[in-house]
Amino acid sequence: MSENVAHRQLTQETEGTFGLDAAFVDEVATSLLADNRVRVKQLVSDLHYADMADLLERLDAQERRLLVETIRDNFNADVLPELAEVVRDQVMDALGFEDFAAALTQLDSDDAVYVASKLSAAERAQIAARMPQANRLSIEQGLAYAENSAGRLMQREFVAVPSYWTVGETIDYMRSVQTLPEKFYAVFVVDPRNRPQGMVELSRLLRAKRPEQMKDLYDRDVEPVALDMDQEDVAFLFKQRNLVSVPVVDKSGRLVGQITIDDIVDVIEEEAQDDILKLAGVSNSEVSSLYNAIIRTASSRFPWLAINLATAFLASAVVGLYEDSIEKLAALAVLLPIVAGMGGNAGTQTLATAVRALATRELDASNAFRVTSRELFVGMINGLLFAAIVGVATFYWFDDIFLAITIGAAMFVNLTVAGLSGILIPYALQKFGSDPAASGGVLLTTVTDVVGFFSFLGLATILVL
Repeated sequence: MSENVAHRQLTQETEGTFGLDAAFVDEVATSLLADNRVRVKQLVSDLHYADMADLLERLDAQERRLLVETIRDNFNADVLPELAEVVRDQVMDALGFEDFAAALTQLDSDDAVYVASKLSAAERAQIAARMPQANRLSIEQGLAYAENSAGRLMQREFVAVPSYWTVGETIDYMRSVQTLPEKFYAVFVVDPRNRPQGMVELSRLLRAKRPEQMKDLYDRDVEPVALDMDQEDVAFLFKQRNLVSVPVVDKSGRLVGQITIDDIVDVIEEEAQDDILKLAGVSNSEVSSLYNAIIRTASSRFPWLAINLATAFLASAVVGLYEDSIEKLAALAVLLPIVAGMGGNAGTQTLATAVRALATRELDASNAFRVTSRELFVGMINGLLFAAIVGVATFYWFDDIFLAITIGAAMFVNLTVAGLSGILIPYALQKFGSDPAASGGVLLTTVTDVVGFFSFLGLATILVL
């Protein structure tokens, strides 16, 4: 066992984590800068391709280029799909178009299409000119499908046999053919027109006796997915049916590819990450923001901050309506952020739950009223509890019973509205075809701020002044 592998395994056992530790990355970087290529090769020779991708992302641009030059002759193409887009571009520059094209030909078709989809049109043209025709056509066909569709996601390498074959014939075929996919979990059974009839998982195939026919083994409940099905729908199908593989068919129902669970794990992570970024008002392009230039990162965040600024002016306009009241009682200015802040936090909790429920299809028209009622009552209960807490605290702080009643009532109103808005806003946005994760947070903040300011200052003007 090499020294670096032993060291990383020790780190895993002691820290309970997997991957690279900082000391290992530092040693690689130091060896690269010292031009000690022999030591670098020793350190990285046994790295898993995912760990190699992690290492490339942790190094700076100069170290990254040096590492690629060092391992060029043994570069593992499986590293490419694992890299952040900005880092992958730098690796491509270090490899050059010739070697990068050669690396793409080593990937499964789905991974090759994914990597190619992240390149510019000019870069794709340069890469395609250096690839064998079969690989080039495979990538072009994959890119012809819509982004985030099953066609873009599928792998074109699969195993399909006729239903009258025996288990023995199927196994002998798989042993002899040279074009098996690198990883697969099932054999598809097709009719004479190449339409899938079902599939036999490898675990069942290996337990069966050689004379048994495939038609007696295959699972008939497997539903093929269409080329244009959205990847979120495919992921939902995998989750609902506990699938590890599914056939993909064209408009005529013919088998053209497969989607496997490893691809779906990436889809689930991508969709979840996308929703989290949108909730924070950050664009999806910033998945690679740790490696982006400062100006590019700042410019990508500017639009959402500008929208937030506009809504802040709207909330400030409400406060301006009660400027005279605030001047008469300074305590209103002191307590105002409490009402708005609590409403925003309570609404965000509901919003996050709603966005997740919509993404996983746990929330739809069939249960919208029940879920909305639930969140309304949750908001009311929390509103009553925090109204009592903040009311008592305000009374002891300012010794003013009417001020305590005012902030308590405003707290109840705002938390109730926050709970209701947190569920209605994302649901309505989805109904109108908008992404609730992208704009729900901005709208919710506006509602809770405006309602909080208006209820608190309005009631204060009536009851206190």
